[in-house]
Order: sequence, then structure tokens, then C-alpha cells
Amino acid sequence: MGCSWQDNVGNRQLHHMQPLPIRLLLPTVLPMLRLMLQSMFRGDGSAFEPPPHVYEQYDFVIVGGGTAGCVMAARLSEVREWKVLLLEAGGVPTPETRVPGLSRLFYFPSAVNWNYELAPQRHGLRNYDNRSSPVPQGRVLGGSSSINGMLYVRGNRRDFDNWAALGNPGWNYESVLPYFKKSEDYRGPHRGETEHYHGRGGPYTVTPKEGPHLPITGAFLRAGQHLGFDVIDPSGPEQIGFAPTEYVTRNGERWSTARAYLQPAARRPNLHVVHSAFAMKIIFDKKNRAVGVVYKHNDQIKTVYARREVILSTGALVSPKLLMLSGVGARQQLRQHGIKVVADLPGVGQNLQDHTCLYGLTWNVDVRTPNVAFEAVNPGVIRQYASERKGLYTTPLGEFGHAWSRVSGEGDPYWPDVQLFMVSSGLGQEGLMASHALGLNSARFMEYFSPQFGRPGLTMMPYLMRPKSRGAVLLKSRNPFDAPIVDPNYLSHPDDVDTLVNAIKWALKVGKTPPFAKGLGAKFYSRPLPQCQAKPYGSDAYWRCFVVHMATTFYHFGGTCKMGPESDPYSVLDEQLRVRGVYGLRVVDGSSMPVVTSGNIMSAIVMMAEKTSDLIKSEWAPAA
Repeated sequence: MGCSWQDNVGNRQLHHMQPLPIRLLLPTVLPMLRLMLQSMFRGDGSAFEPPPHVYEQYDFVIVGGGTAGCVMAARLSEVREWKVLLLEAGGVPTPETRVPGLSRLFYFPSAVNWNYELAPQRHGLRNYDNRSSPVPQGRVLGGSSSINGMLYVRGNRRDFDNWAALGNPGWNYESVLPYFKKSEDYRGPHRGETEHYHGRGGPYTVTPKEGPHLPITGAFLRAGQHLGFDVIDPSGPEQIGFAPTEYVTRNGERWSTARAYLQPAARRPNLHVVHSAFAMKIIFDKKNRAVGVVYKHNDQIKTVYARREVILSTGALVSPKLLMLSGVGARQQLRQHGIKVVADLPGVGQNLQDHTCLYGLTWNVDVRTPNVAFEAVNPGVIRQYASERKGLYTTPLGEFGHAWSRVSGEGDPYWPDVQLFMVSSGLGQEGLMASHALGLNSARFMEYFSPQFGRPGLTMMPYLMRPKSRGAVLLKSRNPFDAPIVDPNYLSHPDDVDTLVNAIKWALKVGKTPPFAKGLGAKFYSRPLPQCQAKPYGSDAYWRCFVVHMATTFYHFGGTCKMGPESDPYSVLDEQLRVRGVYGLRVVDGSSMPVVTSGNIMSAIVMMAEKTSDLIKSEWAPAA
């Protein structure tokens, strides 16, 4: 997305060289790109053709063919006597979703994205249009695993021990580790002491980022060592440290749960997959048992029934919405929208969490690195990927690294409160495309970052691992086709602001280490943010101001249908992810987490689906 302008282009001229608005560019480029890719990936959607006839009743109806739903459908259909139906609102993955190097396309509105936006934030996002940000969430088979950055991070073992301590037996680390290993097909070298923590041969392929020359990633890892951190295996027993990135890819292509789990299972006669089917409501009988789903498909309203269970896997933003539309939620909110109350569960939609991310910390570098934007359109690079599935497009474009540390307060020093994500391009280097993707106000973005346009650099983005702020997903109306109101309530807890301020100080220390300062010639872009000029530059007050203007979502939503003990009035699910107050209904996705994990949440969601599939088999197998 960035360009390195070298030669003799003056700064004044450079500042006026702006890219086309992305909303005009993408509709022109995508159709041509898709035509080229279709010839490369012939027949990819044939495995997901709808069945010739949808039965009136199935044993299990799974709503949502996303990250978790694809796993659930594949695992439950292993029992040949069970008829399983998977309903997905989106369609078949488009060709561009298969190419890891095109992952940044999905920051922008598209047919495979729900295209949600955050509710205006009272406590932050001051430099964003309407104090909001776009929220890319996958509306496609595979869900967000078909459009995200593919990073494989499990979280910290203490995350899962904490889930169990909160009243969820069976979710401690030792109980969930076998499911991480069961799902994983690790394709890196032998990990030595941490090999025991990996799985090989599972459906979900994990591939380390590799390359002959990764100077910025190497400098990042050496910077951590200079500060006393180890270079770690993030899937190992401890997480504090620095690490190169690993991706859910196989043979140079994205390996979403649609490809890893659903595609191999889709030809089973007992599994039906119906995509482009929008779920509208869950049907309950007089005994509050979930017995079916109303959905829209091919412009017709249809009903399908479940003999055993309905399983919601529509994600942390849609699962609570669908529960509330069906009469499961806080009585007051349901009545406000004229919805008949089936079960009064005040926790539905509450407890919304996200890894709040801080953008804008940029360093310029002197070292000459390959210009990714120019290389990406190099015909030789494209031919190499098309013919061999090797080269630049086998991972997200650029160099990356991440690190975990505890930067604030007392507590367990091995349980991080911040993750630092390093990207080998500056936010300003990417020009107005970055402001469009994030929702940053274009005028304010230009005012601050225009001197950076085209200059080679890197960015370090701290984001909160265990935010204390809590938000909510609310109904906009009783119309199922209306988007939910998504209000994460970012930075409402002052500790979150303080933690990000401490994370900034940590990032600045990393940037001053010899591997960065001398090895790369890295120099921090220290121009004061115009909206914070009244604060002494570099003071805590200045950085707090910077945080409330520049922090926003990192798209890791969870917690809105949390599992918890019956004594917790805001728990929605029991420890087997069954919805309280009703029967025959489970929720299996990021919303089920009581607390988000310490890292990118995709692999933890896959683990939860693997484990819950076994719970369901144990419960129903004797009667199968």
C-alpha cells in the first residue's frame, strides 16, 4: 500500500501526490483482479454448491459458517447418523480471499464484509470521522478467517486458567491445549523444547513467515533481546517476549476454516451447506426449546427445524443480535422493540471487549529495503506466485513482528497487558489509503502525516491485551436486516489509557535500541499531534491526549454472550456453551469468551469449536 519515493522528488511536490480515493479505486481494480485470479483458482466454489433439496428437519442446524461454524459443521458431520445443516449469510469465498498478499483489500467495503461501523465513541477516537471506525467482519464462508490477517496466536495460558477460575470448569489451559494441538498442522521446523505444544497433521495449517532477507523483522527481534526479552515461540508455555509472525496458510494460500474444515467435509451426504442464507430468527416451542430457524434465501422466507440443537456461530456482533431478535436478552430492551420475551438474560450483548489499538507511532529508516508496493506489481513476482505459489504474495505484504510485555501495575509478570505489533511501513507512508481504511479524518490525517507520504519507515502499534473498558451490542430495531449498534465504549476505564501510555514508552525504548537506531537508522516521527500541542510534548498528559485521538479497534471482538456460572447474573452460557433459560441452543464463537485472550483471537475460537464439538458428541452420542 505504500510507495518509497527515492530519486529527486522534493517534499513540497511529494505532499501533493495523493492516491485516488480508495472507494473509487477498488470497484475499478477488483473486477479485473478477480478475472485474473479466477483462471488461477478454477473450481474453488464447487464444493460449496447448495444441496438439491433442503430437508425440513436436521439433527443440528448451525447458523453462521464463519471461523467457528465451519469447524462445528465438519466435526458434527463426522457422525454419519446425524444430519447437519450449515446456514451462512455470505457467499463462497472470492478468489482474492485465497491470496495472503491481498489481505489488506478487506479493510475496505466489499461483498465479503458486513461493513459495520462503530457507534460514535464518547471517550476516544477524536481524530476519526464521527468518532467511529469501520469494522471489517467476514460475511462469507469461513467468516473473518477468510478476510483477516491470518496471524496465528493462541493467547496466554493464564487466559484459560482465568476462564476456569471465573466458574467455567473444563476451560483451563491443560484442558484446552489438546484442542489447539488437534486443530494445528504446524509446518515450521522442529521447535525444540516447545515442540510438545504444537500439533502436526491437523486441519489448520500454520506456516512461519520465512524469507531470505527480513532486515526489519530481524532488527525488531534483536531490539527485544537488547532490552532483555527472549525470542519466543508464542504457542509455547510462556508468552512474554518477541517473536516473528506465523500465519494460517498452506502452500502459499490462505487456509481459512472454510478450506481447512468445511471443504473436505462438504461432500458428505449428511452435511448440507446453504450459503447466501440470512438467518432472521430462532424458533422456540412452548417449553422454550429451540426447534428451528427462520431464514431468507433466494428472496424467500424459509423455515428449517432442528431435532437436537440449534447452534449459533455468527460472531460476537451478530450472535447477540440474533438472540435478542428471537426473544433472548434483557427484558427491558426486548420490550422496547416490541419483542416477546422468551428468556430474560441481561448479559446478552453486554461485556463487549476488543483489543484497543493505538495507531500513529512511526519511525523513518535509512536502510534501503525492497519497495513492497512496487514489487507487488512486478510481473515476475506475480508469475512466481501464479505458477509456484511462492514469493511476496504468500503472506501479507511487508515485514512483521510482535511482542508481549506487562507494562503497568502489579500482578503476574508473565501475563502481558500489551501486545506490540510491528509493521514495515509507516502509517503516513501508506497515504490516504490508510486513513480510509481506519476511518481517520482525512483533513487531520493530511495535517499530521503529509510530511511522511512516501518516506520509508515502520510502525509499532501497541494494543491492549486485557482491556478494562466494556461495551455492548444493542438492537437498532426489530428489523433483522438492520445492523446492530456496536459500542465498545473504548477508553471508558482510565486504566486503559494509562496502560497505552506505558505501552508507548515501551515502544519508544524499542525504537532507541542499537538494532533500530544504528542498524536501521530509525528515527521517531516526533512531530506533535496538532490536537495535543497544548500539552508538553512527551509528557504523560501529551501521550494521554495522543491515545484518545488515535486509538481505535483492532477487530478482536468477544464476550457478548459470555459463559459463566449461574451465580453470575450476566452469564449467558454455561460451561458447555448452552444458552441459559432455554433448551437446545448453544453459542460457539468469540462471543462465548468470558474475557478475550492475550492476542489475536482466531485460533482460540477454532479451539473452542473443536472442544464444543466433542462436548456435543459426548452428550448426544449415546442416543445417536
